[in-house]
This record gives sequence, C-alpha cells and structure tokens, in this order.
Amino acid sequence: MDYDVIVVGGGHAGIEAARAASSVGARTLLLTMDIDMIGNTPCNPHIGGSAKGIVVREVDALGGLMGRAADAHPLQIKMLNRSKGPGVRCLRAQVGKHDYPKQILALLREIKGLDIVEAEVASLLYDSERIRGVYLKDGTPITSCSVVLTTGTFLDSRVIRGDSSIPSGPDGLPASLPLSKDLHDLGIKMVRFKTGTPPRLAYETIDFSKAEVEPGEDGPLAFSYLATKYTPLKDQLPCYLVYTNEKTHELIRSHLKESAVYSGLIKGTGPRYCPSIESKLVRFPDRERHQLFLEPEEADYSSVYLQGFSTGFGEEMQERMVHTIVGLEHAKILKYAYQIEYDAIDSLEFDRYLRVKKVPGLFGAGQICGTSGYEEAAGLGLVAGTNAALSAFKRPLFSLGRDEAYIGVMIDDLVTKGADEPYRLLSSRAEHRLLLRHDNADLRLTEKGRQFGLIDDHRYEVFKARKAELTKGRAVLEDTKIPYSEKRKEMLARAGYDDEGGSIRGIDLLKRSRVSLEDVASLIDDFPALGPDSYLTLETEVKFAGYLAREEREIKDAASYEAMPLPSDIDYHKVDGLRLEAREKLQERRPLTIGEAGRLPGVNPADVTVLLLYLRRTRGQ
Repeated sequence: MDYDVIVVGGGHAGIEAARAASSVGARTLLLTMDIDMIGNTPCNPHIGGSAKGIVVREVDALGGLMGRAADAHPLQIKMLNRSKGPGVRCLRAQVGKHDYPKQILALLREIKGLDIVEAEVASLLYDSERIRGVYLKDGTPITSCSVVLTTGTFLDSRVIRGDSSIPSGPDGLPASLPLSKDLHDLGIKMVRFKTGTPPRLAYETIDFSKAEVEPGEDGPLAFSYLATKYTPLKDQLPCYLVYTNEKTHELIRSHLKESAVYSGLIKGTGPRYCPSIESKLVRFPDRERHQLFLEPEEADYSSVYLQGFSTGFGEEMQERMVHTIVGLEHAKILKYAYQIEYDAIDSLEFDRYLRVKKVPGLFGAGQICGTSGYEEAAGLGLVAGTNAALSAFKRPLFSLGRDEAYIGVMIDDLVTKGADEPYRLLSSRAEHRLLLRHDNADLRLTEKGRQFGLIDDHRYEVFKARKAELTKGRAVLEDTKIPYSEKRKEMLARAGYDDEGGSIRGIDLLKRSRVSLEDVASLIDDFPALGPDSYLTLETEVKFAGYLAREEREIKDAASYEAMPLPSDIDYHKVDGLRLEAREKLQERRPLTIGEAGRLPGVNPADVTVLLLYLRRTRGQ
C-alpha cells in the first residue's frame, strides 16, 4: 500500500481527518485541489458560535487544530450566552480569511507521517470487496487501506445567481464531477443540498456612523486548552449591526420570482437555520426589519461580510437591494452573493464510526455527510480520520456518545434520524447540555483521546496539570472555614445576602447563586491560582452539583440498554409485537444497538421493549 489513509479534500473536515489519522500512526495522504485553499472559509470567516463553539473545544480537547488556528490572530472574540448559564456558553471568533488558512497549513506541515499533495481525485479505486485507494485526474492510482471523503460542497456543484447556473465549487474553484458517479455506481444513496453566502462589501464605501457597534470582549478568551496568550479588546476589530427596511422588503417582494430560490432553478434543499433574505421575508411577512451584521474578513478591513443577507438574486438586483439599507447606500460589492448546489451522501448510509456501511474502507466527513458548518465538519473529520486509521490497523474503532460530546450528538442524529436538509448543530439537540459544557471538554474527552493515540505528551501534561489544580481548588473550598469579617460581610451584601456571622466553609459560600468563585477566593489567603477555564469549571460543578448528579444518574440508568448490541442478521419482519412502521424502519436502518434503535423515527418505547424481550428470549435459547 502507498498509504494507510487517504483524505480527499482540504477543508475543515479534511484537516482534522488528516491530523487525527496521522496522530494514530497512519501513513496519511491529504489530497487537495489547491494547497493555498486548505482551511478556506468560503462563507463567514468566523469560528464557533452557539453550540458550534463547544464543538471547537471538543475538537481541541481531542488534539485537533481548529481552535489553535483560530486563537492565533482573532479579529474579534467573545463569549456568547453569558446570561443563560454555563450549559450554553460558547466562544465565537472572527478570523482572518487569509490568515486562518496560513495558520492551519503551518500546523499541518509540522505533523509527522502526513503528506500533502495538490491533485484532483477523479474516481475511487475499488473492487468487489472494498475501497483500495483513488485515481487522480491524470490516471495515477494511489493505494490505501482507507479513504476519507471530505469533499465539502464540491461534488457536482453549481453556483447559482438569478437565472445563471454554472458548474463550479465555492470561491471560483472547480467542481468535482466524476466522484458523484462513482458513489452512485457503488449503490450509495445520494441527496442534493444547497447553501448560500452573502455579498462582500468594500470597507471604505460603508457609512459606519449609521450602524450600531458590536465590540468583542476583553479577558482570557481562547478555544484551545494550550493557549497562553490572549487577544485584548484594544487589538480587536468591531463588528456592526444594520437592518433591512420596508424599501428592502418591497424591492424583494416585487421581484421574488427572479430569485433562484423561488424561480425553480434550485432543486436542492437548503438549511432551515441559514435562510436567504428572501426566504426570511416569505416566512416572516409581518416583520418590519431583519438584522444584518457587518463583519471584517481581514485585519485591514479590505472586505466586509454582510452576515444575514444570503440571496439567490442576480448581480444587478443585489446592488439595488444592498443600497436600500441605511449605511450601505453607496456600498461597493466586491463579491456577489451566490447559492451553491451540491451532492451529498444520505447520512443514513453511515454508521456511528462514519464508515459507509455498504463500502468497506470508505469513510466520510463534513458536508458530504449532510452537515453544514465548519465546526460540524471539523468534528466529523476528527472521528472519521481516527477510525480510518484504526480500521487500517484492524484496531477497535472510536466513537462518542450523546452524553460525551456534542460531536456524539451530531453523529447519532445523522446516522439514526437522517438529514433532510443540511444539518446544523444546535444546543437544543443535546439532552445533556449541562454536562456538555464549553469549560469541561477536556475533562470529558482528553483521557479518551489519549487512549486512542490522539493526544501527544505535551497536551497530556497540560491536561493533568489542570486536573490537579481543580482537585486542589476544590479541596481548599471544602477544608477552609472562612471566619466572619467586614470583607465577607461586604461581599455578601454586594451579592444580596445578609451575613449571619460565624464561620462558613468556602464551598458552602460558593453554593449561593449570586456568589462567584472569585468572591470566595478573595476571602481565602492561600487559595491556589487557577486558569480561567478552571474557575468556571469548579464554580459550575459546585453550584450545579445536584443537577449534574441527576443527569449522570439518568445516563447510568439508560446505559444498561443503550449499548446493548443488536445482531446484524435480525429479520425485523419476523419479530412478533413490533408495529409495522417500526419493522420497516428497523429493517431499513439496521441499528447497531438498542439505543440507536430507540432514536429512529417511527420506533417508539413500546417497540424498544419488544426488542429487549426478543433479545432475552434469543439469548436464553
């Protein structure tokens, strides 16, 4: 074999797949059509956001690169949802459209066992048994034990504006045409999806005095647990908020059929949570305005991204629409918005290891799996690359449960429920949000990553040091009795509490809802120094101890059947007691465990009970 693992595509999924496979020990080849476009951000150049920011932390906790590259030179960074509690807090950062790929490429080039080659893959090399590698466009075969497809939005893709539809990938790169046919020929079910991106504007043509400033945030904010330097607010760039208005709405409504979104030219299904501006008007006809964000794409403000203004209109209409917005009356469009249609593999074709079930040796990650978003792609890439390498070595495979990571929630959703539109990760999809927090991703995942070879010695030492400081901090809180003092009285008064006198253990003080760990630490002379993540972790674990214990009990109760395997040869049509719909779904999807079966649409708790009884009977024979 030329390689153990070949990764096709240098987007966010391909980056993490290649890094993970190499970390496990596989001889890995990353194939990309343009090395300078590795880590490209063809839509909004931001990393993180609601739920997505937690995924970036999880990728980092498993040794990934996304967080480290985003931390290098963020244009702006802030913590979202501070007022909503620790379960939904997450980071969001604007990154430089050209700087971020440079950071990623530099990190990739440090990886031993990874080759990066600029070439286009024309087709898959396979026989009747399994995938054996790939053929390049010039006919050169390259063999491998496993192949990971991370082709993003390039598969048979078309860029669409108004009545124009041309074969193309994002940012003017060529579409990948032959691979879709190969996948069809292998009997893999394909779907047609679409997404879109808004216009980019020239900074000097925008009247920012008419916009509302949206600043970043000061403080030790970073995605990576390895971070030691942070970007202060004074070095960050502001974003700005503007709004559509009745002129914008009237113009769009009167020309609605000229948009490719409504003309019938687009056949693919788009993401519900990232609609075009014309779709927003159709869905919410009574809304007087829609907010739009002006976000820098570069440190020099050479290009400004008009967040929220994705559209399927042609170039002339885009000019007219943009100029109706207050502050953008004279804005020059540097790059017009477009919609892009592409092929993806039906997510039900994958198992929880991101193997294509019908084709041994073939894995997928990112938008080819039916997802949308850089962060989702990175999380899937890490899992697919890890398993492609483990599969090559015939070692046990790596998976994440819904109670372990947002990545686990996403994969389980995809492979059990399917995706009838590009899947976007939302905090509401996770039933254990308080456990799957921004601050504790390393405590959840780094030890497991170490077991599978994803964590190097330096990262593991950083992790152990953080665990030790958390243990020491908690011990001090439990063992220290804080005597009455004017300082304690004043602190409690600021928090809205009366001081009843006497000595109070530090941990009991911290359990009061409006008292912070910093408040308590200020009353203890020898309280240990903690990192910013450790302050949040320790405070959350103390204040929410009861809720966390309840979630852990629920997970433990469910675990007794969650991982119970289902035999691969069950004929569900012959299992007495199953409803007809459940039989059809189970026969079609072939879940691996009772837990997966219970999450299939059309399978209810009574059907799960029938399956449990069936397993007990068959095991007893």
